[in-house]
Amino acid sequence: MKLCALIVIATVATSSFPSPVRALTDPLPAPASDEFCIAVQQRIASTALKPGNTVFKDMPSFRHSKSSAEPFEIYQVVTYAGQRPIVVSCKMKTAAILRAVFGPSAAGEQLGCPDITQQIRALAIDELGRDGLPKAADRAARFVIDDNEPYITGRSFLADFPLSYQAPDGLVHLNSPGLFQDYDSWITPLLPKIFQGQIYCHLPTVEYVKALATGEMQPGTVITTADDAPVH
Repeated sequence: MKLCALIVIATVATSSFPSPVRALTDPLPAPASDEFCIAVQQRIASTALKPGNTVFKDMPSFRHSKSSAEPFEIYQVVTYAGQRPIVVSCKMKTAAILRAVFGPSAAGEQLGCPDITQQIRALAIDELGRDGLPKAADRAARFVIDDNEPYITGRSFLADFPLSYQAPDGLVHLNSPGLFQDYDSWITPLLPKIFQGQIYCHLPTVEYVKALATGEMQPGTVITTADDAPVH
């Protein structure tokens, strides 16, 4: 995500939350918004803490970025198909490291990338219904969210992957690969601080799920983080 970066100033409180935790059924901000990965960070770590977020406009800058807890900074890039945003990639921090830095009440349940994709699919189904497209909404409801095992290395997270695919039984599957470093693991103190408590996600957008459901796009889209990846 990068050289023209949008930066949000972190407003982190250690003794009390600055705002209520977002309801998981609330709509997400627009994919290109600098609020998108902030909302995902709050949902995935069950926190109301608000990090600073840099939205990159080039993929190399995103690849080299690493989220931090002190200061609380996260990173975002959006991949497009034409003018349609199809993936948002977020580099965030885990609930455990937020509790370690900001206190035991700073974060709650740790969710995974597929949990956020479940929420995105639900939002797409709701929008399709309100758009008067009940058949497309039914198709989206049958999409399978793969329970992708998170990677432990950045190299694996940055590898090419199919955002969706059609299984032999005809069902459409959605992938949301990620990276997770267990901050409570015995190995954490042996790692450089910048690698501790990382959680990264590649997330399909509501727009992409809707396009699959309506037939505007077909399953099989491959996502890359190469230098020439189509980001805006």
